[in-house]
Amino acid sequence: MGWPERHRGGDGSLTIQIRFAREDDLPRLPVIEQSAAQAFRALEVPYFELISQLGPVDTWRPALEAGTLWVADDGDGPVGFLAATREGDRLHIDEFDVMQDQQGRGLGRRMMGAVIAWARREGVARLTLTTFSNIAWNAPFYTSFGFRPLGDDMPEDLRAILAREAARGLPDRVAMELAL
Repeated sequence: MGWPERHRGGDGSLTIQIRFAREDDLPRLPVIEQSAAQAFRALEVPYFELISQLGPVDTWRPALEAGTLWVADDGDGPVGFLAATREGDRLHIDEFDVMQDQQGRGLGRRMMGAVIAWARREGVARLTLTTFSNIAWNAPFYTSFGFRPLGDDMPEDLRAILAREAARGLPDRVAMELAL
């Protein structure tokens, strides 16, 4: 499939386009992040910590400028986004969110597939991220793409991220890697 990734509905109409973010997408990203966090409300996750750490619009500007910020656009604007940071031959996924009313429809899977395909084309050697180890749409979701948990040999920046997350009271976090 060409870039940007286009996904069609059963009637052939364009339903979702996965593309690089634009400047005018930035104001929508905190709304998506807050909506996605609603899925954690009923779980044993400190919901307040998730909501209180929502970034302002400019949080995602470095990823936009680096060309490592993608959105899923339903025609009316972004309904999901993935922000990453390039670290040498590695792409670290900083944030990956889908609006709560769009979850469970395969949109996250399509977005991740598009980013993995882009990373391969760009010669990225591996993708990394941190996530909850015990929530079905977190570590098990990434495992389905081939991500594996990292052990003691993880890069120092990932150790630091996990330490910051633990200090915020976020339990059961794991660093994961996908070799490309």
